[in-house]
Amino acid sequence: MSTLFSIFVTVISLGTILGCFLLLAWCMKDKMGAEEGKPMGHTFDGIEEINNPLPKWWSYMFLFFIVTGLIYLLAFPGLGNFKGLLGWQSSNQDVRSLAESKAAAASAKAEGRAVEYDRELAKADEIYGAKFRELTYQADGKSYKEITEIAKDPEALKVGQRLFLQNCSQCHGSDARGGRGFPNLTDSEWQWGGAPDQIKTTIMGGRQGIMAAWGEILGQDGVKEVASYVLSLSGRKVDLVEAKKGEARFAMCAACHGPDAKGGIAFGAPDLTNNIWLYGGSRQVVEQTITHGRHGVMPAWKDILGEDKVHLLASYVYSLSHNDRQNQQ
Repeated sequence: MSTLFSIFVTVISLGTILGCFLLLAWCMKDKMGAEEGKPMGHTFDGIEEINNPLPKWWSYMFLFFIVTGLIYLLAFPGLGNFKGLLGWQSSNQDVRSLAESKAAAASAKAEGRAVEYDRELAKADEIYGAKFRELTYQADGKSYKEITEIAKDPEALKVGQRLFLQNCSQCHGSDARGGRGFPNLTDSEWQWGGAPDQIKTTIMGGRQGIMAAWGEILGQDGVKEVASYVLSLSGRKVDLVEAKKGEARFAMCAACHGPDAKGGIAFGAPDLTNNIWLYGGSRQVVEQTITHGRHGVMPAWKDILGEDKVHLLASYVYSLSHNDRQNQQ
């Protein structure tokens, strides 16, 4: 914080404690003019006022908390920009990336500074790391269990679900059914492949789904024609003449979506024939997609979660669209 604001916070904090001490000292003095324990001469509704001092236990408790407050402000950050005598801090401040966060954590450890967030992460890894390894590794402790095997373990799926809710539900939803621009993970539609190793690769390294903008190349009429053809592929009613013209123009789209428009996992190109639309399937939205393109980004989780957790998370994601079919078989 700025120097001026730091001074303001310091003055308010110390001033409040000083004010409490002065109030206590003032209240402990006998200002009534009557002998302690004697009547004050005031009576109301049968109740007589007595000149009694503050209870000793209350006064000492008040003084104790004043001293405790001062010790706390000296030991921990609290007085503006003062860092505290113990060198404690809640977290590494002003980090803007995972790399900066790791560098700050390493620096704090080397300097012997107590960073609470880093300590809690280390403690959590010490407590729960063994459990993650138990759920994901073979008995020899050297190789991972198959994702299909973990996907049948109820305990592992509960842990995987918690990882999903903590890290993935913000985009894919708590039920994993996604939303506009975010894939549904419970169906059989996988842009980058739904095999166990493909799902893990996606989570580990992230994905970038880029569709080029074709508006300037096709023009307004061309966009409408291609949209009509694309919509017709999934059985939608369109202008057949317009769709026929769009089919001729579709050659530029076939490089990614394939000549049959069924897409391909190499480019993350979606199947255009199944009426499943990541960004919406109305004519207006399809035309917007063709005109302006799309750029979907899924972050990489390897450095954030580590491979053990990713392996477990991949097993849970795999189970969302496969366990029901396995049970039926």
